Amino acid sequence: MHRTRIKICGITRTEDLRCAVDAGADAIGLVFYPPSRRYLEAAAAAQLLRRLPAFVTAVGLFVNEDAARVEALLRVLPLQLLQFHGDEDEAYCAGFGLPYIKAARVKPGLDLLEYARSFASARALLLDAHVDSYGGSGKTFDWTLIPADLPMPLVLSGGLHPGNVGQALATVRPWAVDVSSGVEAAPGLKDAEKLARFVAEVRKADA
Repeated sequence: MHRTRIKICGITRTEDLRCAVDAGADAIGLVFYPPSRRYLEAAAAAQLLRRLPAFVTAVGLFVNEDAARVEALLRVLPLQLLQFHGDEDEAYCAGFGLPYIKAARVKPGLDLLEYARSFASARALLLDAHVDSYGGSGKTFDWTLIPADLPMPLVLSGGLHPGNVGQALATVRPWAVDVSSGVEAAPGLKDAEKLARFVAEVRKADA
């Protein structure tokens, strides 16, 4: 049986971190993109990461960030995986000495196979909705645009919530799912009940 991995992104509070971990999340995402309503300063991120237990992956999300700032954050934060959502190229993404995943904002006409080949060193390809902002929009995209033969693990994102994640898994069969706004009471503030239901729906779909 395939066990779909679960990442809860946009964690900003200790209580939300605890809820995500208790629900069974495999990874949590911290946003280092200043325009985001889920943005964290380094000191706040460090406080959260001190409470992250073993075997839950700490993911840092960046968008078109200056390499020097990424390096500065990595010197003070024990991030284990990087996630790039902007126009970064492969050389940039691979240049920090950590595994990374690359996001693609999906729209008709985007060749996802060519995109994946352009980031052959990535550990996974994260597919999100194509909107003006970067991540956390709550918008889904047309899952039929995803080719069946992607050459790397697929992380499905974009508008997932407890009510549709079961259908998403049945349709796409991704390696992992990534959720942010779909388990929130307000931007950056997770809803413990939604979060628990989301994880339960993933596990039910896996069964």
